[in-house]
Amino acid sequence: MKLVLDTCAILWTILEPEKLSPRARKAIVEKSTEILVSPMSCAEIACLVERKRLQLDRHWKLWFRHFVSQNGWKVVGVDLPIVEESYSLPGEFHPDPVDRIVVATTRLFQATVVTADQKIINYPHVDHLW
Repeated sequence: MKLVLDTCAILWTILEPEKLSPRARKAIVEKSTEILVSPMSCAEIACLVERKRLQLDRHWKLWFRHFVSQNGWKVVGVDLPIVEESYSLPGEFHPDPVDRIVVATTRLFQATVVTADQKIINYPHVDHLW
């Protein structure tokens, strides 16, 4: 299985795994699961820290890199095809650029997004797990 972790799934996997659904938690720890993350989630985490909505035990850069490495996750760069897809999504999707990039990444990598974000869950053109 190939999963893209939305920012909330990254944070909860590391800081509050009990907030993950049992299905999501099981899929994330499965040895055969390939986990992808967007660098845009790093940007969202940085913004949360700067706004004092999130406190980490180290600088957000070090925190993000540490847990990506420790968990063997793959950071998928935001390239031209992902940007093009994010603004060519079929149907109706809300304007948040990070959500668009996460959904586009999921679609282009033929993966499933792990998220509790109802706007993504309700979007019929991406597979989700929660």
